[in-house]
Amino acid sequence: MQPFTKICGVVLPLDRANVDTDAIIPKQYLKSINRTGFGPNLFDDWRYLDPGEPFMDHTTRRINSDFILNKKRYQGAEILLARENYGCGSSREHAVWAMVDYGFRVVIAPSFADIFYGNTLNNGLLAITLDAEVIDQLFEEVKEESGYTLTVDLEAQTITTPSDKTIEFSIAEYRRHRLLNGLDDIGMTLLHSDKIKKYEQNRKQTAPWLF
Repeated sequence: MQPFTKICGVVLPLDRANVDTDAIIPKQYLKSINRTGFGPNLFDDWRYLDPGEPFMDHTTRRINSDFILNKKRYQGAEILLARENYGCGSSREHAVWAMVDYGFRVVIAPSFADIFYGNTLNNGLLAITLDAEVIDQLFEEVKEESGYTLTVDLEAQTITTPSDKTIEFSIAEYRRHRLLNGLDDIGMTLLHSDKIKKYEQNRKQTAPWLF
C-alpha cells in the first residue's frame, strides 16, 4: 500500500449527501476481486449516459457532460469533497478501490458510513471528517476558484487552503501510523514475521504430524 504523508491536490466537490456505495461503484462491477481496474467505473451511473458492463470499452460510452467528474476544471483531482454520510449502503470494498484507482488520495466529509470508513484504511485512502460549517465554506471556495487545491499534511494533521488558512483535523493515532507507513492488515501482520516463523518452528517440534 502506498504510504501517505503530504499531498497538494485539485479538489472535486461532490455536492450530494448520502452517496451510497452502489452509486460509487454499481453492483455489476463486483465480479472482480482485483483491486485495480475500477477507476473508469467510478460513479458509473452518473458519469455515463448509457449502461455499462464489466470488461467493455468504456471509452466508447456517451459521457454525461453535466456530471462534476467529467468537467475539465476538475480533471486530475486527488481530493474529493463530499457531504454527510458518504459511503453508506452495502459494505463493498470495491467502492474504495474505485476511488483509489481513479486517483483520489483524500476524501473529506462531515461524516462517513462506518464500514466505508474502515475500508479506506486498508487501501491508503485518507478519510477526513470536518465540521459541516467548514465543509460548507470549502464548497463555496472550490466553486469560486478554478483549479482550487488543498494541501493535506497527515504528519501535521493539517489542511492548508490557497489563502494559507490552516484547518486542523483529528485522526486516530493507529490510523495515522498505518497510513504514514503504508501498512494494510497484511503489512501489519508481517511486522511480526519473526515471531510467526519462531512459532511455526516450535509447532513443528510439538506437533510434527501437522506438517
